[in-house]
Amino acid sequence: MTKNYILLMVLFLGITSMLNAQEVTGTVVDEQSVPLPGVSIIIKGTATGTTSDFDGNYKINAENGDVLVFSYIGYNTIEVTVSGSTLNVTLQSGVSLDEVVLIGTRNPKRSAIDTAVPVDVIDVTELVTAGPQVNLNQILNYVAPSFTSNTQTISDGTDHIDPASLRGLGPDQVLVLINGKRRHNSSLVNVNGTFGRGSVGTDLNAIPAASIKRIEVLRDGAAAQYGSDAIAGVINIVLKQSSNELILNVTTGANFSKNANDQTGGVDGETTNVSANYGLSLGQKGGFINFTGDFDVRQDYSRMKEWEGTIFNQYNTVERFANADGYDLSLLLDDDVADVI
Repeated sequence: MTKNYILLMVLFLGITSMLNAQEVTGTVVDEQSVPLPGVSIIIKGTATGTTSDFDGNYKINAENGDVLVFSYIGYNTIEVTVSGSTLNVTLQSGVSLDEVVLIGTRNPKRSAIDTAVPVDVIDVTELVTAGPQVNLNQILNYVAPSFTSNTQTISDGTDHIDPASLRGLGPDQVLVLINGKRRHNSSLVNVNGTFGRGSVGTDLNAIPAASIKRIEVLRDGAAAQYGSDAIAGVINIVLKQSSNELILNVTTGANFSKNANDQTGGVDGETTNVSANYGLSLGQKGGFINFTGDFDVRQDYSRMKEWEGTIFNQYNTVERFANADGYDLSLLLDDDVADVI
């Protein structure tokens, strides 16, 4: 009798709970009334829960008096007591950000992303005045990991348009953007024995460093949305928006060593950059036009001098000994060389 009584009580309580439970529905939005998808809703003290759909709607079986816990990344968690079949909730942002930049994602609902993909943001305005580099390729070589660009010599047009690479891949696999818009490639095909042979790249040095506010370098997953021409990564160049401000920069440098000037000592390899930037306001709604002038000079350098010793190989050795013995070198044949050896 006792066991049966306990089973009847458990069954009665379960039926009572089912009768008291109701389907609670509602919508979860943020402060701007934008629906939030993926919000976690759990009955406090239980493992029962659900999530909101793409339109922020949810439904869950709960009793009056139950406490629903609403939580979402980047927002404050709140607890609301059920007191009916409809319960709409507004979540308050718990993240204080001065500026949010979304890079490498197609989801417009996300404002804070935990990501392991590398995104470098480089403030060029500070580097132009603090660093010795005079053009954009040199600046990126100095501060951007995995970026490579070397000045070429005696290599046709490649001497004027330095091929640039990310992660060691070809110049045509690096996508260059200007304010988010695709920058055209150069028409020069690298045909000499230089890096990037057989491909075309973008002439980064044609963009004055004085006109740039910052550079964003995207690699791996952060560049995935840009397609097959961004296999190596993306370089997004953000231009200045200043107005009624004149900025002048003069940068120069050279090599000072005893090996300069064909080993005679002194100075060689001088580089000089003179740039100016000025912006004008347009209209009454924040319009502007920005002008930049850039002048670069690169002098030659040489750390070598003529070799004053004797240069010879094994065949020259045979000639030298034959000549010392008074032999006519014009009559020297391969068989004679074999006999000597």
